[in-house]
Amino acid sequence: MDASTLVGYLTPRLPAYIWELTALCAIECPSESKVGVDTAATWVLDWASARGWSVRRWQDERAGTTIALTLTGTGTARILLGAHLDTVYPVGIAAERPVRIEGNTLFGPGSADNKSGLLSGLYAMAALQDLGQLSTFASITIICGSDEETDMRVSRQCFADLAPHHDVALVLEAGRENGDIVSARKGGGNFWFTVTGKAAHAGVEPHKGANAIVELAHHSIGLHALNGMRPGMTLNVGVVSGGTVSNSVPDQAQAKIDVRITDPTDRQAVTEAIMAIGARTTVAGTSTVVTGAISTPAMACTPQIAKLATVAKVCANELGFSINDAHTGGMSYANYFAELGLPALDGLGPVGGNDHSPGEYILVDSIVPRTALLAMLMTRI
Repeated sequence: MDASTLVGYLTPRLPAYIWELTALCAIECPSESKVGVDTAATWVLDWASARGWSVRRWQDERAGTTIALTLTGTGTARILLGAHLDTVYPVGIAAERPVRIEGNTLFGPGSADNKSGLLSGLYAMAALQDLGQLSTFASITIICGSDEETDMRVSRQCFADLAPHHDVALVLEAGRENGDIVSARKGGGNFWFTVTGKAAHAGVEPHKGANAIVELAHHSIGLHALNGMRPGMTLNVGVVSGGTVSNSVPDQAQAKIDVRITDPTDRQAVTEAIMAIGARTTVAGTSTVVTGAISTPAMACTPQIAKLATVAKVCANELGFSINDAHTGGMSYANYFAELGLPALDGLGPVGGNDHSPGEYILVDSIVPRTALLAMLMTRI
């Protein structure tokens, strides 16, 4: 599959792509709107049904429907693409801030995260189908998840069902602002420390109290000291509350802690260290309950992933541009594919940024090259 053929196929379709992206971004589909996410899924299903692709659905009473679309070939390679339908924007934002183009920049809610990536996945699959490039594939399946911005309970069931039947996963989050793809992602999760003390009058008889805030302060210092206990591991005591009035010894204090790890094997050791800090008592009369977990697995850059990144760089060079692969602290579907044993690359959508903000964007001149990169990478894997 040569670069000129792919670019020649995709370039005249760019106006249609932008028109369809505009329509997709106009659908109000925050994760909590089942109706909205299902509407986006229907839009994608209508797109794929015209091409005869097969469909599977994972439905839920509260979350939107997760779908998977499969294009079948005559070969052996089994490629899994990952994108998501839901956004973080409340209903009304898509109407308030419709897609607009200023120069080379397309602005719109969900444009980078993740509707352009999803659309590029569809266009790359269509390119391979129309150009007769399916002889090496048993199947190419694109997952369109409904709950990536929340708990992923429906998406993760879809992953568990499909991952054992595929060889590699390519995730279609936007390319980083400098064009990099992503070959490693931190895993992480949240812990909550809840300290119970004993209330007393702060002026008359403070000795009868047990200050929950002071105890939590000791915990916070101990937690902060865990930073770097494993390479790349970070911990942040990010939200703290406690007490009610200044003249009472506080009997309650709480903290929410964000933890990130780079190596999946570090999960147990880091969790044990956090729990050990919660088990210590510095202020007599207080007790601490620790809840939470490192719930998202780390995606380490394995030799297989590094090899995929090298292939992607070669493809980009053939298409006339260069890319590097980056390690990032953010989490995506790629973390879960890696946990399920699939070599995964991420950041293969068009170049964009400012996710979850009024300035969310993609670069128009990245659409054709990045979609061509995705299609060519699939043929080279």
